Amino acid sequence: MAKSHDSFGKRETEKRKAQKRMEKEQRREERKSQGGGKSLDDMIAYVDENGNITSTPPDPARKKEISAEDIVISVARQSNLPEEPSVRSGVVTFFNNSKGYGFIRDINSQESIFVHINDLTENIRESDKVTFETRQGFKGPQAFNVSIIR
Repeated sequence: MAKSHDSFGKRETEKRKAQKRMEKEQRREERKSQGGGKSLDDMIAYVDENGNITSTPPDPARKKEISAEDIVISVARQSNLPEEPSVRSGVVTFFNNSKGYGFIRDINSQESIFVHINDLTENIRESDKVTFETRQGFKGPQAFNVSIIR
């Protein structure tokens, strides 16, 4: 006679799976017998006049009428920001020619600004005084049109 292909480990795994299925079925039957969980009224949530979530319905006496003309959807104006000069000056604090990037310290704001080798008008080295313009890069301000002050 041939041996069975079921090993002891396989039989034990099958027993555990069958036991879990039985336990799951028992839990399902218990939930059904207890009423099937929460009712719809227990699951409803309300938002009060301050925007907080509560379990009680809002008071109709506190209801405020808002006309559609009073609702303003727009972006805040940025006109009150100080106008930055288009051409700034600074000192090269770090530049790596082999990797092609570096940083310039702005003389006025002491801000460190990233510079890439593609944005240079001439070759620069560390401690060179330069003029540059800025634009928003992926991770912050980025210098371009960088040239050495003679």
